Amino acid sequence: MRTKICGITSLEDALVAIDAGADALGFVFYEKSPRYVTPQQAQSIIEKLPPFVEKVALFVNEDAQTIDTICQKVGATLAQLHFDVSETFCSSLTTPYIKVTRAKNAQDILEYSDEYRLVDAYCEAYGGEGKRINIEWFESVDCSKIILAGGLDSLNVASLKEYGFYGVDVSSGVEKSYGKKDAKKVKDFIKNAQ
Repeated sequence: MRTKICGITSLEDALVAIDAGADALGFVFYEKSPRYVTPQQAQSIIEKLPPFVEKVALFVNEDAQTIDTICQKVGATLAQLHFDVSETFCSSLTTPYIKVTRAKNAQDILEYSDEYRLVDAYCEAYGGEGKRINIEWFESVDCSKIILAGGLDSLNVASLKEYGFYGVDVSSGVEKSYGKKDAKKVKDFIKNAQ
């Protein structure tokens, strides 16, 4: 499974994740998140990263122009849309994007089933709650285009391999405190996911 380490707030944490084999890093541009980074902070990290690493910018309730402007400024390669979006909205973006489903029930995980998408557990706040989704919902579902998030850590990620997820996304499960990654947890998570 491919791995994304989300909520990166420092170059040190970014390089730890890359050295451990992360495929993607996530930068949160949602001011209410404890992992929020300014465009300037993200840019200063991203410009020092090696090639071939996906740089994902996470947005909540932003307009398309703001998303494109920030992604272009900071060097993000993908926008993660953590809110309900219309096809018109998506077609107005010039930045490649991935939609997020915040699943409340088994039916929700089928949303956007013809495209790559991120599926997270529903919670009132947007992301970062460490709430685990009901894994039984994915039995007999084609998970090859799903990136799973929510309540994952190095201890439970290996158990997901049988479902055939495209990837996994972790933030709080590899932290020592909000926005500060634990190097051992990051390494163990990626090793167990692979």
